[in-house]
Amino acid sequence: MVKLPIYLDNNATTQMDERVFEAMKPYFIEYFGNAASRNHSFGWKAEEAVDWARETIARSIHADPKEIVFTSGATESDNLAIKGIAEMYASKGDHMITLTTEHKAVLDTCKALERKGHRVTYMQVSKEGFVDLDMLRDAITDKTVLVTIMHANNEIGVIQDIEAIGKLCHEKGVIFHTDSTQSVGKIPFDVQKMNVDLASISGHKIYGPKGVGALYVRKKSPRVKLASQMDGGGHERGMRSGTLNVPGIVGLAKALEICISDMASDTKRIQSMRDKMWMDFQAELDEIYINGPDPLDKPEWRLPGNLNVSFAFVEGEALMMGIKDIAVSSGSACTSASLEPSYVLKALGVGEDLAHTSIRFGIGRFNTQEECDYTVRQVVEAVRHLREMSPLYEMAKAGIDLKKIEWAAH
Repeated sequence: MVKLPIYLDNNATTQMDERVFEAMKPYFIEYFGNAASRNHSFGWKAEEAVDWARETIARSIHADPKEIVFTSGATESDNLAIKGIAEMYASKGDHMITLTTEHKAVLDTCKALERKGHRVTYMQVSKEGFVDLDMLRDAITDKTVLVTIMHANNEIGVIQDIEAIGKLCHEKGVIFHTDSTQSVGKIPFDVQKMNVDLASISGHKIYGPKGVGALYVRKKSPRVKLASQMDGGGHERGMRSGTLNVPGIVGLAKALEICISDMASDTKRIQSMRDKMWMDFQAELDEIYINGPDPLDKPEWRLPGNLNVSFAFVEGEALMMGIKDIAVSSGSACTSASLEPSYVLKALGVGEDLAHTSIRFGIGRFNTQEECDYTVRQVVEAVRHLREMSPLYEMAKAGIDLKKIEWAAH
């Protein structure tokens, strides 16, 4: 038996793990003090919890506790990293480099800086979503102060070789920031080995609470300095003022601790469900296309639970209505209100018509094989039903060149 509705949108957000919730509860009611209150036991208890969280998160990514800055989430972490570098290193240069496929938290921040006179290079990616290291090397100038490239993409799951990217940046004397929101806790992440100077983390992507995140800020080799973007009180060593969200911070750390402990078993199970889903789709349907690296050919370069598929001759929104008991996505949660096809898929070279047919399946810790099998059956049934009403699909099956018809129509 499968309990409905089914949640398969774990790249957008995740269900909180009960173990995380239990760890947080005392800091709402019993240990409710302000971590900045140094004159009584309530404040000391809160500060003790924050210290534990800072040490736990640092250990999870091979950092020093003093390199962890708490924020409200990855969007704020991205803003603090990018704007903080732009302002602090303005005397060195005004140029930054990023990818066209980055999350809006990075792209919109870069565009905001452009309006203030900064220069940003938006690099194209391959059809699978990878950045070309030689092109990146050529894009770096003596005025480049920051390269910001996400570790794993939220829509297509592609994992960049950030170790090589970080090494290149360090060779060029450029600071390297990565939005690691989708990767931390799901795949190995080591700021030392990967040559990362700044890394953004969010709690709600790893079965923790919403509204809390962190920014890793390297303190040596090189020492990274940031201009604060929020003033008042000098919290977090002056980089991010504001009363600390103690329950959220505890939840973030507990969630990451569990992710690190369970990573091997979670990855094996989740990847197995994802791979079976993709194989089942291929066995049942024609004219379907994977977006990003093929999980069966390049599993090491794709997030374990991510599957983004284009079902040709089927409108994505119509397909989602046809499987309304299954929560999936047609793109990033931050752009779901837009009727435009995914800018990430367009950057891969996916045509607009095919981009409109794409569905992202995000499999997570609490999904079961039965749920995935049910989802495949429902999607296959819905796709077949919608294609029955599509004259274009019948023409394609008959071998008619649709591109010629489209050209003639114009």
